[in-house]
Amino acid sequence: MSTVPTPSGGAAARTSRVSRTTSESSIELSIDLDGTGASSIDTSVPFYDHLLTALSKHSLIDLEVKATGDTHIDVHHTVEDIGIAFGTALKEALGDKRGIRRYGDALVPLDEALVQAVVDVSGRPYLVHSGEPAGFEFHLIGGHFTGSMVRHVFEAITFHAGLTVHVTVQGGRDPHHIAEAEFKAFARALRAAVELDPRVTGIPSTKGAL
Repeated sequence: MSTVPTPSGGAAARTSRVSRTTSESSIELSIDLDGTGASSIDTSVPFYDHLLTALSKHSLIDLEVKATGDTHIDVHHTVEDIGIAFGTALKEALGDKRGIRRYGDALVPLDEALVQAVVDVSGRPYLVHSGEPAGFEFHLIGGHFTGSMVRHVFEAITFHAGLTVHVTVQGGRDPHHIAEAEFKAFARALRAAVELDPRVTGIPSTKGAL
C-alpha cells in the first residue's frame, strides 16, 4: 500500500494530489479547496460517482477522482479507499489551517429526507453519525452501493483529515434521498469550515495549533 500526497501550485494554493495503491484498489485523486465545485469522477461505482459529484458541487471543492478496484467482489474496498484518499488530500490542502473559519454547519433537505451536518477542522478525528432508519445499512442503492458504506466514507474522511464531524439524519424514507442528503449536508458544512475568513489572521484556536 502506498499513499503519496503532494502539494501542487504555488505556496498559497490549497490543493493536493494523492495516489493510493493497494492490492484491492488504485486511486488517483486531486482537490482544490478554492475551486468552483467542478468535478471529474470515475470510481467504477455509479452511485458513489453521484454522491461525490454532489459533494464537490456543494462544497465548491474541485475534485478529480479516477479509481479502479475489486468491485467484482464488493464495492467496499474501492469506496472506503477513496474516502481515505479524500481525507488525506483534504488534510494536505489545509496545511496549518491558518485563516480558516474552522466550523461549519448545514441543514439540508432532499424531498422527505432531512440531514444536519456539523464540521470542526479540529485536528482531532471524531465522528458522531446517527438517525439512519432501521435497515438502511442493508439496502442496496442502485443495486450496488450498500447503505452501510455512507458511514464508512465519513469514518475514512474524518479520521484521515483530522475532522470532528456530526451527521444526524432527522428524517427520511427513501435510501437514495437519505444518502444524498447526508453527502450534501456534509459538503455544505465542510465548505463553510474550510473557507478562508478575512478577519482571521492566524490559526483559529486558543492553543495556537489545530
